[in-house]
Amino acid sequence: MSRAARFKQGDATRALRAAVAAGLKPSGCRIEPTGAIVVLFADGAPGKVGAANPWDAELS
Repeated sequence: MSRAARFKQGDATRALRAAVAAGLKPSGCRIEPTGAIVVLFADGAPGKVGAANPWDAELS
């Protein structure tokens, strides 16, 4: 009996679409042995990060 998959194709698709919706340009994704989905970018950086969230100071 085979074991259940740690991720589904839809999970990876959702992660890539979320990166595109955030204004980033992903070049692909990598699935870690733990099942974590890592979105990759062409320049190796996680993309342009916006300004700090004003709620960060309120919540900390």
